[in-house]
Amino acid sequence: MNAVSALILGIETSCDETAAAVVGGGARLLSNVVLSQVPVHRIYGGIVPELASREHLRGIVPIVRQALEQAACELPQVAAIAATRGPGLVGALLVGLTYAKALARAAGKPLIAVHHLEGHIHAVLLDRRNQGLPEPPFPAVALVVSGGHTSLYWVEREDQRFRYELLGKTRDDAAGEAGDKVAKMLGLGYPGGPVIDRLAPAGDEHAVRFTRPKLKGNPLDFSFSGLKTAVLRHVETHAMAAGIAARRAALGAGAPDVEKLRALCDQPTLDLIASFQYAVAAELADKTLAAAEQRNAASVLLTGGVAANRRLRRELDEAGRARGFEVFAPPIRLCTDNAAMIAAAAWPHFLAGDFAGPEVSAEAQWALA
Repeated sequence: MNAVSALILGIETSCDETAAAVVGGGARLLSNVVLSQVPVHRIYGGIVPELASREHLRGIVPIVRQALEQAACELPQVAAIAATRGPGLVGALLVGLTYAKALARAAGKPLIAVHHLEGHIHAVLLDRRNQGLPEPPFPAVALVVSGGHTSLYWVEREDQRFRYELLGKTRDDAAGEAGDKVAKMLGLGYPGGPVIDRLAPAGDEHAVRFTRPKLKGNPLDFSFSGLKTAVLRHVETHAMAAGIAARRAALGAGAPDVEKLRALCDQPTLDLIASFQYAVAAELADKTLAAAEQRNAASVLLTGGVAANRRLRRELDEAGRARGFEVFAPPIRLCTDNAAMIAAAAWPHFLAGDFAGPEVSAEAQWALA
């Protein structure tokens, strides 16, 4: 097997998805298997780290086996094994990284330690390559936005080498985290982001005017805790407690039923949901495009779990075109945590011979550079 067609087995366990994938030559998506833990964590209204680690231990072996089977290959045919080193929940990271180490040692394959956010950025490139489309032009500004991260990166490329510079980040809640907390506050269940996305079109996104955060220091940083507090104040001052209690009672501990929730939400609640989503999307889009203008970027990349939000995708695409920027985002299936993006991000490291030794450790906090 030559380098162009080399297969990389990717493993991702940074949070609450156990995932494995096989990608050929950084371009051909041969398999992408994801085992979600949402049903396990839903009854707690959020991710419980100890439970996440336990579920990864249960799922890692069958998920890797399934990824290899779907790709119609066996471990000896793989050129390298890549795993997420960080950032993330350290216990969860350890499961995937340790298993990848064991596989690499047993099969005599090189190990590649991948940064989770680099993986999200490379999900955009993987999708373009897999479709046979031109890749985004560089340098680019990348917005990586999820339940655990909201960051802006300057991405430069020279051949197959990439360099990253952090331009801005959230100072408190990540955008996805704020969405989950607001959904919980309104009795919409967990995870809340997808429910908000589906309920928001029924509301007036300009009904509630939220004040934009005014931050000292880096103007490209984000803050969503104030917006979350503003939603709470609106709930308190508009007597919404009874409706919230009714939704919680009707929903119970099961999966959110959007149609059922829609019937349980009065118009003021739907307006609040839509206005919250609009405020988040507008803040993310404005600062991303401000960074692109400041740096004279050739393109804008949108990626991460919250990149699946339809309002955000539309806002950034429309505002980007109006300001002269083409925005590239992966399909929904590659927005949320997956292992295909890890295998794709490992590709330039594979070409450079940038391999990890057996001493490599999981890093809950790890800067991307």
